[in-house]
Amino acid sequence: MKLSEMMKEKQLLSFELFPPKTDKGMANLPGTIEKLCEFKPEYISCTYGAGGTNVGKNMDVCKMIQDAGTVPVTHFTCIGNTREGIKDQLQNYLDNGVDHMLALRGDLPFGWTGTGGDFKYATDLVAYVRKEFGDKIEIAVAGSPEGHISCRSLDADVAVLKQKQDNGADYIMTQLCWDMEQFKRWQDKIDKAGVTMPVDVGIMPILDQAATINMALSRNACVMPRALCELISKYWIFPNPFDKEPFDAAAAQKKEDFKKAGIEYTIKQIDEYRALGVNGIHLYALNKWKDVTDIINESGIRTLV
Repeated sequence: MKLSEMMKEKQLLSFELFPPKTDKGMANLPGTIEKLCEFKPEYISCTYGAGGTNVGKNMDVCKMIQDAGTVPVTHFTCIGNTREGIKDQLQNYLDNGVDHMLALRGDLPFGWTGTGGDFKYATDLVAYVRKEFGDKIEIAVAGSPEGHISCRSLDADVAVLKQKQDNGADYIMTQLCWDMEQFKRWQDKIDKAGVTMPVDVGIMPILDQAATINMALSRNACVMPRALCELISKYWIFPNPFDKEPFDAAAAQKKEDFKKAGIEYTIKQIDEYRALGVNGIHLYALNKWKDVTDIINESGIRTLV
């Protein structure tokens, strides 16, 4: 059964991983995947890495996910890809039993003004994959509850999402969004636009001050709600959380306290999303299992029997 069909029957749980840059990281990843699979996720997705890097390792990670007994979903971008290259790569994935993908334009590498490939947008990629492979590949697409940073407006972004659906996409995986009121407005907008694809919500665990600020501003332009800002301010590390050698004598304790409070914040957000009736919870695992385990256990999102 397709993931999109499963989402119509129950709320799914899934994780996102990325290809490690080091041999040590790759060696440790099977253990992480094994721990995550104790929660019986319906799938685990694997990114390309920023700007399409580590593409070769993406297949290796997908195979690890398969070996662990769940469905791998490969990210796939327009960055640097030609029509023939895309066709060959996706056929290779199919030959290796990977038949689920997240179709993305991709983040442009620093200094680039375009994708450097045959396709400019994810809408084009979706249409091409559906034309070339029919129903052999299930296609997820990104959704931006606050609007993609490159899009003219939220309305334009919603129109693009409808176009992805019309071009053959199966379900939505959202970008992170901490602003719950905005998420509700986005839900209303996509409903009115005729977007009927299931919505799988991407959730970034709040674990580290610098990482949270960086994720919000560097790529996504996400709103940080007052409650989250208060949390960061309460445990602020002086001179700033990006300083590798802070003069704050309490830095270690503040990091520990912030992580604990951040996990509680993440669990409350999961509660809110579940109450809204989303079709799936997609946790960015950051290639770690312990913090995610604590979040799942405390939230009660998956009962082990």
